[in-house]
Formats: sequence, C-alpha cells, structure tokens
Amino acid sequence: MAGSHDFGKVAVLLGGRSAEREISLESGKAVLDALRRCGVDAHPFDPSEQHMDALLHQGYARAHIALHGRYGEDGTVQGALELLGLPYTGSGVLASALAMDKWRTKLLWQSAGINTPRHILLDEQSDFDAVAKELGLPLIVKPSREGSTIGLSKVRKAGEVAAAWRLAARHDAMVLAEQFIEGTELTASILGDVALPLVRIQVEGDLYDYEAKYLSDKTQYFCPSGVSEEQECVIRKQALQAHRLLGCEGWGRVDLILDRSGTPYFLEANTSPGMTTHSLVPMAAKTAGISFEELVLKILELAHVG
Repeated sequence: MAGSHDFGKVAVLLGGRSAEREISLESGKAVLDALRRCGVDAHPFDPSEQHMDALLHQGYARAHIALHGRYGEDGTVQGALELLGLPYTGSGVLASALAMDKWRTKLLWQSAGINTPRHILLDEQSDFDAVAKELGLPLIVKPSREGSTIGLSKVRKAGEVAAAWRLAARHDAMVLAEQFIEGTELTASILGDVALPLVRIQVEGDLYDYEAKYLSDKTQYFCPSGVSEEQECVIRKQALQAHRLLGCEGWGRVDLILDRSGTPYFLEANTSPGMTTHSLVPMAAKTAGISFEELVLKILELAHVG
C-alpha cells in the first residue's frame, strides 16, 4: 500500500446535489476523518458549493469520491475530473454511467449470462395490467437511474402499478418494473480484483427500502453471511464478474437476492457505496481483516487515472 505522503493533497468529494446528499455528507465525513488519522492531507470539497475547477486552483492532486446518486456516481463528476486531469477513486465515466442505469446494467448482464430478474420499462403508454400479468405479483417498480431505493415501490395488486409508476417517474423519466424475487438479500463488496465476504441483510418487513436502510433500527446485517462456503465462493466470483462486465474498477458493491432454491439474482451495481463506519463495504472489509483506515487508503491507492 502506498504511503500517505504519496497521495499529495486529497479532496474528499461529498454532499453534492442528489437526493442522497445527506447520506453522502455522512460517508464523506467518515472517509475524511479516516484519511486524516492516517496522515493524509485530506480536505472536504462539496461540488454543490464550489466549481470543480477550484480543485486545480487549490492544489489538489487526487479526489476521493464520497458522492452518491446523480452527479456523483453517474459519470458526471468523473467526466469533470477527467477533464481536470485529476486521479479519482472508483470507476470511470462509462462504467459509472452504466452502473447507475439499472436497465442498461441488466441488458449487459443478460447478454453475458448473469442472472437478473425479468423486467419491463414503463411509461405513460404502458399497459399496466399486462405488465403485472407478465411479471407476476408482487413486483417492484423503481426509477432506473436513482439510488438508495428512492422512489421504489412493492406492488401487490395490478391496480397499483400505475400509481407506483407515477411515484417513480417523479425521480426519473425512465422507470423499471421488475420481477420480485423472494429470498435472502445479499451484497458483495468489491475491492480491487477481490470480492469481499458477503453481507446478509435481514429486514423487519419484506422490503429493503430507504427506511429499512437508513431510518430503522431493526434492520440486521450478518457478516459472515451464513451462506455455505461453497455457495458463497460461487456468488462472490459471479459478483466480481458482474462488476467487471460493466467496466467497473477500484471498488464498489453488487447487490443480489438468493431465491428459495439457492439461485442468485443480481439486482444492481453501486460504484460509490456508503462509507460510514456502519456501512456494508466497511463491514465486509472488517470480516476480511481490513480496518476502515486500511480500506479508505486502499481505495485511494486504486484511484482511476484517465
């Protein structure tokens, strides 16, 4: 691992303009504090409050992206950093944009044999009853290019699909209806060319939505996951493949459901996951023997150079 002196002045990009701003501020603070504990010359930088070219004027040599959602992990800020010539953490422009788009992610995964739930794009012309019949009930309706399950609904009756579409469409013009897979919620964290131990998520209800992620104190996380060693090995290998198929690099997270028969269904990839001390990637890293400080340094060391 590179020494902290090799990184130069580091900007921790946090906050931003997305619906996930508050979460990003928490992630950014945790990353910033950890980098400083390691002796890195790190400083907070909120793109919603300063122009990106200020990074050059203020002498930054590298950027650690702790932004979530639009303008942070969709290729937008990555493109700006490419133009500025600054190395940055996580995936490049194209991979970031693809991973943010759940529909196109699914198309790529399907073409390569990565199992993912059946799905249909919705718009105002959709035959919502036909969608419910084709995908079965219950089903999931969500924005294709939003994060943290914002705008997501679980639809139990055919007559509710239209209302779920309208809710999701408030957040994104591209709305996805997806087959609901009943089973075990898992997430695979990626660090470099390694898939870390799986984390199993157990919610009080039957949906891992925004409230379950950030507001409920009843959501439980297990790492080790409790999945058999043989099956976990297979899933981690597939998760790494799913990550690479999108062109992702550096680090990230791939979310999936393990159905009742033991078949994994891959849901989405995250190129800038949460990074508070209680987030899922740090949890997996800890099980692998990697401290939070070691994790943020490794992510910084893996910075993308355009």
